[in-house]
Amino acid sequence: MSVVAELDTAPETIEPIVNYIVSDGTEIYTYTGGPGSLDIKSGGTPDPRKVVMHNGRPHAGDFDLDVDGFRFVRHDTKVQNFLDEAEVRRVYYPEIEALIKMQSGAKRVVVFDHTLRTADDAFREQHKIREVVRRAHNDYTEWSGPQRLRDILPDEADELIKRRFAIIQVWRPIRYPVETHPLAIADARSVSPADFVISERRYPDRIGQTYVIGYNPAHKWFWFPHQARNEALVFKVYDSAKDGRARWTAHTAFDDPTSPPNARPRESIEIRTLAFF
Repeated sequence: MSVVAELDTAPETIEPIVNYIVSDGTEIYTYTGGPGSLDIKSGGTPDPRKVVMHNGRPHAGDFDLDVDGFRFVRHDTKVQNFLDEAEVRRVYYPEIEALIKMQSGAKRVVVFDHTLRTADDAFREQHKIREVVRRAHNDYTEWSGPQRLRDILPDEADELIKRRFAIIQVWRPIRYPVETHPLAIADARSVSPADFVISERRYPDRIGQTYVIGYNPAHKWFWFPHQARNEALVFKVYDSAKDGRARWTAHTAFDDPTSPPNARPRESIEIRTLAFF
């Protein structure tokens, strides 16, 4: 079946499991090893819940970064091989800076990190890239957003932090359309501040924070079936503005009940940026 035919037959909704967390006093954390390490450990009481997830493709043009917290856009890239880190930095970083300026209105964008992920165990081991994240989360908190700015641009941080800035990420497949473990994202308006639970993010050289997400039946989840290499999900994981616009977006990989038995494992790249307004 062609990709076009698959998109035409994709259901309007599905009911997968989203892995939430219970804030019950159990220590909540994720440990990630250094560059090239596949060592990941996590703590916390999982709370898997079946949710209604909406096909975002029919509404793709309606999503707004400051309202819903995300955008789904056509975005071609000149990158030939996403496994070539030098090429990613040379070609993809400038492409993403331009994309986020266009989508957010930011005057300056600084790419500071990228992560490759795959659901293929052998491919992950061979290329030393990370596994997919099957827990609903948001990558930064009220504390760790400004702290990341200080980490990345220490000489400018005192001045930059006086004005509005955001951390905006871009996610896409690196080779073929997504057939397993797509990325789901929740409408920012449907997630209450009380749903965010602080989780310590531990690395060999620093400690950060993320939010994990507690279950709330009000959450409105979206996914984009068979996302292709020339399609990008742009989403906000921190915004310093507290004027009612979207500041965070809960997101997660999930087991897609419509994946065919012979589906190829998902391979993706996420890239993180500081956006200044």
